[in-house]
Amino acid sequence: MALGHTDKYKLSLLLTLWFLVFYPILPEMVREWAGHSDNNHGFLVPLITVYLIRQKKDELLSLQIDTSKWGAVVLVAGLVIFLLSFAGGGGFPARVAMVFSLFGLLWYCLGGAWMRLLVFPVLFLLFMIPVPVSVVGLVSMPMQLMATKLSAQIIQHLSIPVYREGNMLYFVGTQLEVAEACSGVRSIMSLTMLGTIFAYMSSTGWGRRIALVLAAVPIAMIANILRITGTGVLANFFGDRVARGFLHEFSGLVVFAFGLAALGLLYTLLNTKKVA
Repeated sequence: MALGHTDKYKLSLLLTLWFLVFYPILPEMVREWAGHSDNNHGFLVPLITVYLIRQKKDELLSLQIDTSKWGAVVLVAGLVIFLLSFAGGGGFPARVAMVFSLFGLLWYCLGGAWMRLLVFPVLFLLFMIPVPVSVVGLVSMPMQLMATKLSAQIIQHLSIPVYREGNMLYFVGTQLEVAEACSGVRSIMSLTMLGTIFAYMSSTGWGRRIALVLAAVPIAMIANILRITGTGVLANFFGDRVARGFLHEFSGLVVFAFGLAALGLLYTLLNTKKVA
């Protein structure tokens, strides 16, 4: 049967209860979105999910609804993981459990036919979860050192004297530290999100779609190296104050714009170029 008024009421009630259960972990996550420019995309993810679902509205309403015991299994598992993680102070598992419990709830209430269309929009919500600090700490130092080394080499090719020591760049009149926040780890997540959207929109095969998602990693790394290089050049002429405040935040937006443009170009090429 199609989705009737009674079904809408029950689904709305269950979604309200789901929201109330998971509300305690939402304020902290929102603060993390607002507190770091690399997490700002978290504000966009729920809006993108709503947009993607609305794009499927007519197709969804033409489907029959059913219940699924597998959806109930996913829902219960998500709730158990959430309770254990929340009680133990595990923020990241609790947030992941929030998304999967929503998936299970919808699967249980609406059935498999609906979820075949909703699987991407709902699981896309995983991108709103900030990268755990433990993961950032694990990979940030190698990425810091690599980005600093390559940026120093580029700056030297521009005939600007610079000496690198670890994640520090020393110029004639100033010095610049490539901090953990500039390692590029978090920007990889935001650009991977963009690559996933492009892959979802792509009309090509799975190979090219996967290539779009994977391309986000080197694009993010290149964009971050260019950001550090540009900041280093400006610091050489205007001092290290260019690495702080408005210019630092603006450079983050430039990196995001560069990544978006690069992924958009790759998307266009993969969707227009003929295979020999």
